[in-house]
Amino acid sequence: MATNSNIPRAVVEHKVREQVYRAMGLPLPAAAAAPNALVVNVSARHCHLSPTAVEALFGPGYQLTPMKWLYQEGQYAAKETVTLVGPRSRVISNLRILGPCRDFDQIELAFTDAIALGFDIPIKMSGDIAGTPGCMLMGPAGFYEMPQGVIRAMPHVHMHPDDAAHYGVQHKDIMKLKVHGECPVTFDNLVVRVDPSFKLEVHIDTDEGNACALGPDTFCELVK
Repeated sequence: MATNSNIPRAVVEHKVREQVYRAMGLPLPAAAAAPNALVVNVSARHCHLSPTAVEALFGPGYQLTPMKWLYQEGQYAAKETVTLVGPRSRVISNLRILGPCRDFDQIELAFTDAIALGFDIPIKMSGDIAGTPGCMLMGPAGFYEMPQGVIRAMPHVHMHPDDAAHYGVQHKDIMKLKVHGECPVTFDNLVVRVDPSFKLEVHIDTDEGNACALGPDTFCELVK
């Protein structure tokens, strides 16, 4: 449920570029010919929780409170946060919960977060949590122990089937993300995730975003 104030710069530029070329009767360049603008966002550390976990941490019957709607339809950053306790009893306070609730519990950290907490975490796709480390979470109403679910999220791109057809890829294919600018970087192992509910959006973590100095005006492109 993104409002107009939440429309990313890349989407606005894409629409303007398309209209200008059409008005001038010129052939559309590759960037304008794509069905949707490519949005690249940095995904900071966060957690996805099940209803069971939310009730253990915040009390019976508790419901998450949307604070900010995210780019993907129906997804939001909740007002609620938790404290994560790592293997060395080191903690991260105010770990943001993303809603709505899921049927599994998962923590997504950057590499530097994991080092600070004492975790040895694998790079995994969201939902692939078998055999991953667990942790303890603290909330205002109690504790919740996760036996598994702490990961470093693999860089990935959300695509609508129209986008997948344009780029000639399928669900779980691998692409490259070329980030231009002052610190050009190419991410080689970008996993494609295709679903009719998705908008075209790449997610990288804070370490990856800092490494390429990603900003709202940084030009990025997907390469098959």
